[in-house]
Amino acid sequence: MTDQIGVIGAGAWGTTLAIRLADAQRPVTLWAHTPAANEELASARQNRRYLPGIVFPPNLRVVSDDGYLAEPHRYFVLAVPSAHLRATLQRLAPRLYADAALVSVVKGIEAGTNLRPSQVVGEELVGRSVAALSGPNLALEIAHGKPAAAVVASVDASLAAELAAAISSDRFRVYTSPDVVGVELGGALKNVVALAAGMVDGLGFGDSAKAAIITRGLAEMTRLGVAAGAHPLTFAGLAGVGDLIATCMSPLSRNRRAGELLAAGGAWATVEPLIGGVVEGVYTARGALALAAEHGVELPIAEQVAAVVYDGRPPLEGVAALMARPSKDELGSLGG
Repeated sequence: MTDQIGVIGAGAWGTTLAIRLADAQRPVTLWAHTPAANEELASARQNRRYLPGIVFPPNLRVVSDDGYLAEPHRYFVLAVPSAHLRATLQRLAPRLYADAALVSVVKGIEAGTNLRPSQVVGEELVGRSVAALSGPNLALEIAHGKPAAAVVASVDASLAAELAAAISSDRFRVYTSPDVVGVELGGALKNVVALAAGMVDGLGFGDSAKAAIITRGLAEMTRLGVAAGAHPLTFAGLAGVGDLIATCMSPLSRNRRAGELLAAGGAWATVEPLIGGVVEGVYTARGALALAAEHGVELPIAEQVAAVVYDGRPPLEGVAALMARPSKDELGSLGG
């Protein structure tokens, strides 16, 4: 059986995973979505756009075309923006090595269908084994070899265990979980909350307000997750509160930074070019609200984030709307 791992998507996180896997002595292939991008990665032996100065290990091979997908691979790691996942799968599926399992590190909800990434994979690659990897994983830190942890979820316990063993290293600890729904929704919804946390920072409201947003954001994530079939304890783990803390607090978080700039008075159209990467929370906010409507639950923080991003509502008005909501029992409000 081959032990080659392919990483599809050469953004910051996809490149980081490819580097870490190669450092752990796995044979790794890395693919970007255009020939020009692949040529640049191959010639520079680093990702100058996202991870400048971090040289690729010798056993990390940058591939130049889609044909490499037919080579024997044990896994393909899907590391593309959620908005491009389906189109990427449709492009690559005809050549994809038949026995390879798929590992999604995509964090989002597909617009229009409200599907999680593994569900999109299930529609486009029927019958394939699928897992989801998530956690408090800031690409630049992990690329520099700083210790971190994540969780890999699959309904196939043996696949999750095999992946955890393959991906783990002395600097990257991977746990397993059967809760694909919770792990994926945690990874998607925390980006929306991080936008709100960034707005709190941009408005200068301080740590008390930010802690409240993070805590009540976690309540929203849990509420929707449980309604969609997730285990509530998943949101107390790495893919839930762990990822939420990292994304809401770190200056490396694109979502937090975007919220900060929005609070400074910028419209989304002017903020987006300043970030230098995809802000998944912006694309997830509407999908989260649509999914919440399907399940009959409220997401007041996500509602205000969407209003700021898409309707131009001043962030200060969004905060006022949240503060004016009727008081509720805290434990009871976890359910609505």
